[in-house]
Amino acid sequence: MTVRQALAGDLDAVVSLTQTAYEHYTPLFGAPPIPVTEDYAPRIERGEVWLLESGAELAGLIVIERHPDHAMIFSVAVSPPFQGRKLGTALLDFAQEQAGLWGVPEVRLYTNSRMERNIEIYTAYGFHETGRRANPHRPGWIVVDMIKPVGKIA
Repeated sequence: MTVRQALAGDLDAVVSLTQTAYEHYTPLFGAPPIPVTEDYAPRIERGEVWLLESGAELAGLIVIERHPDHAMIFSVAVSPPFQGRKLGTALLDFAQEQAGLWGVPEVRLYTNSRMERNIEIYTAYGFHETGRRANPHRPGWIVVDMIKPVGKIA
């Protein structure tokens, strides 16, 4: 497995993997999750999208925003054929490493309150919830904000 930054030519693969990885949430939410509707071209251009590859296959991806005082994970997606292999955890490890390289003290993320399994995974990884709020773009959806200090072992 290798991780590399996405390039402009990877846009279709990023969109496809994201749609496939998140599609099972659409019936639960009544609409596609936010990462599915995102325009990834600007994110790729800014260097925020990282691909996890297994040989020539795209196994997963992570979108990390660099801020002056933190790294923000926008999305973690693992291709269904690769799920169950702890690749999501490997991508979280990568985010921690990037945050350390960037010299920021913490990694933040937010998720939908209905993504209970993801909240459990993030909590087990060492993130803790800092609050819940209404999603400003999707009425009725609740966002769970989470944070993890860089380098802190779960």
